[in-house]
Amino acid sequence: AVDVTRRERADVVLMDIRMPGTDGIAATREICTDPALAGVKVVILTTFEQDEYVFRALRAGACGFLGKGAEPHELLSAVRVAAAGDALLSPAAAKGLIRRFRTHDGGTAGGADGEGRPVPGLDVLTVREREVLALIAGGLSNDEIAGRLTVSPLTVKTHVNRTMGKLGARDRAQLVVAAYESGLVRPGTGAGGDGGSGTSG
Repeated sequence: AVDVTRRERADVVLMDIRMPGTDGIAATREICTDPALAGVKVVILTTFEQDEYVFRALRAGACGFLGKGAEPHELLSAVRVAAAGDALLSPAAAKGLIRRFRTHDGGTAGGADGEGRPVPGLDVLTVREREVLALIAGGLSNDEIAGRLTVSPLTVKTHVNRTMGKLGARDRAQLVVAAYESGLVRPGTGAGGDGGSGTSG
């Protein structure tokens, strides 16, 4: 899968978790950490929409997670969403992600994720950037965030890009993970902490 991605210069990769010789999460991590493949979006396509798979896939750099039972039009939609830079989680995958963070009490700022990497704190973000991050975790698009905060979509995009840069996130999916891991947003309570927007997750 990695060799094909390099050869074809794909914009979006539909990745199976279970493949001969390697697993899709390892391949996703290799793609997402290769500077030569910067900008490539990976959507995990699998029947295993379990909590641990969802979390590991997103931490590896996947921007989305879709079940193999998805209809053709859903696959096309997923590719478009991923290409646009938005996070993509099927309902089952989203529930799995929420369950994981509920089990671990929403994560702790400055702690470590399930793979031992440090979770970035949010002290590097401005108050507005935290608000935007909380709303992203709530599933809002840039246009919806702009309406909520009464600013332009371009301003929101600027905040999103700066937040991604400060937190070392590749895309919106990783911003969602960061929001939960840091405790900014907690499952079932919407946006919390300094975000203060009260957005439902």
